[in-house]
Amino acid sequence: MIIPSIDLMGGRAVQLRRGRELVLEGGDPFERLEEFAVAGEVAIVDLDAALGRGSNTEVARALVKRAPCRVGGGIRDLETALDWLDWGAERIVIGTAASTEFCSQLPRERVVAAVDADRGTVVVEGWRTETAFPVLDRIGELAPAVGGFLLTQVEHEGGMAGFDWELVERAVEVAGAARVTAAGGITTPEDVAALDRLGADAQVGMALYSGRMSLGGAVAAPLAKGIEGRLWPTVVCDESGAALGLVWSTRESLEAAVSERRGIYWSRSRGELWRKGETSGATQELLRVDLDCDRDALRFTVRQHGSGFCHRDTRACWPERFSLSTLGRVIERRRQEVLGRGGDAGAGETESRAAAGGPSSGTLRLLSDPALLRSKLLEEAGELSDAADKEGAIHEAADLLYFALVAALRQGASIEEIQVELEGRHRRVRRRSMAAKPVGDTS
Repeated sequence: MIIPSIDLMGGRAVQLRRGRELVLEGGDPFERLEEFAVAGEVAIVDLDAALGRGSNTEVARALVKRAPCRVGGGIRDLETALDWLDWGAERIVIGTAASTEFCSQLPRERVVAAVDADRGTVVVEGWRTETAFPVLDRIGELAPAVGGFLLTQVEHEGGMAGFDWELVERAVEVAGAARVTAAGGITTPEDVAALDRLGADAQVGMALYSGRMSLGGAVAAPLAKGIEGRLWPTVVCDESGAALGLVWSTRESLEAAVSERRGIYWSRSRGELWRKGETSGATQELLRVDLDCDRDALRFTVRQHGSGFCHRDTRACWPERFSLSTLGRVIERRRQEVLGRGGDAGAGETESRAAAGGPSSGTLRLLSDPALLRSKLLEEAGELSDAADKEGAIHEAADLLYFALVAALRQGASIEEIQVELEGRHRRVRRRSMAAKPVGDTS
């Protein structure tokens, strides 16, 4: 698979040749992240920190909040490593400081050891210091303590002139269960596909920035032979992971979808590209593309607009089960009603609407009356705490969840953003204290 790379110097995206010569300016790293995140995890490399001449920590932290990222460059102590994991990095990349002892103190599956090789031997300290240590021996030494390796062939980095296939193949064998990511000299989608067949990923910067490799072509490269030689079933899901429907993709449609970051598929009936919502208005923002484990099916994660995905003007092509996302959409519609009337509606207005046969006034009234909402939150929290049995706990938890969601969505939050926050807390390595605050302390 492709792992696009954003190398940071002075807060900007750059590309260097052999870690020394500035070849091109990559522009705004946030724009690059928006472009690259469709392909999945993105590598963020702090070159200033790696070279010991400053850092891009604040920029990198902001990038990590926006999309799944692995972060490397200048992580040389346990505290910094833990900070990045707790800040939300999917994985951290440890270079010069990588040792079995150091890496063993961290969650193995989230640690990638950077093994920089210049003609088969390890180089350290931002590629400036040569060692006589064979790179394959280094990989074998660290393999029990890490979940992956970043193997950079320094002599090929930024040169776009190919790389040592045999070295990568041998590295995959030595690494065992740890996934190898190759970097340096990878220039074509065919390179990405061949590496995937070896069991390795491809970290690519220069070829993407220069336009030599298209991101869509790289995403499509590992696909196995399709139906009729060119069609791949594509499951379309919303941000919560709920399936909206099943469609078909070709390499052409996949490249267009990734390039435009839209829901674009292949119409078998018309034999042409199908841009979802072009006539109905039910458009889709493409957030991410994933290939399945056998590389013979795709999953598109989209942000659905309009009436929904299905041609029958329903959200999905299958009956939709109620979920917190469903509830969130109901609350958001009520919030838009309030905003559409120019702000908060009074309790008297919502009650009048209910008496006249209008929508239930409950959610509208809560959105319009902060004091009532606060009172209900406190009331339901207490009742859940005092629940005497399972049935009571279920009932009170449902009440509290509802009121909590109204309070959050009233401020413009979404279910998906709350889910991302919870996921980030779940992935934290250091846990916060559960000590109770003094009564009246809201800090």
